[in-house]
Amino acid sequence: MSAKKRDIGTRISQLEEGAQRAKPVLHQHAREIQPYGKIAKLSIALDETACESSIDNLNQILADTMTLRDMYKKHHWQVAGATFYQLHLLFDKHHGEQDELVDTIAERIQLLGGVSIAMAADVAETSIIPRPPRGREEPPVQISRLLEAHEFILKEARTMAREASEVGDDGTNDLLVSDVIRGNELQVWFLSEHLVAMPLSHPEQAKAASSAS
Repeated sequence: MSAKKRDIGTRISQLEEGAQRAKPVLHQHAREIQPYGKIAKLSIALDETACESSIDNLNQILADTMTLRDMYKKHHWQVAGATFYQLHLLFDKHHGEQDELVDTIAERIQLLGGVSIAMAADVAETSIIPRPPRGREEPPVQISRLLEAHEFILKEARTMAREASEVGDDGTNDLLVSDVIRGNELQVWFLSEHLVAMPLSHPEQAKAASSAS
């Protein structure tokens, strides 16, 4: 074999080797690096018992917040009636805020050395919020369901905030008070006002205005 042919063969071999190195290695499997429920403690000057308590509480709040977030999106898609446009936008706005809260809670769990709950099936098993039907419901029923879900979260968040304070976990206490409680309270206010029985116009006033004209 000539030197030229050997050189060409070497270059082809190098090209094939390079292509193999760039090819994705698929179907990889391995053991979990951290099982759910186990703590990989970080150097955050917080007792492991305190971390464990907060992780358990935050995973419950996380599951319920993810459920509420998804309920907002369901109602965003399925809302109907005269207030469709306003509620369509409001539900989507609240969904976005709850989605940001989900990320904040999950990252706090990881920061404490825990594993945040993540998959829908696990969330459904963990959440204490009643599951709504698959079909569409009237806006007052949708809003009532959302208000009930908010109250579930607010009740547990108040208890968990006190527990976090008692064990010295100021970061978790701040998250629960500043983000979970205050954020949910504000959304409750916006929702509740839609259930006030307020007519669009008063018949007597409308009649008087008609007579005056």
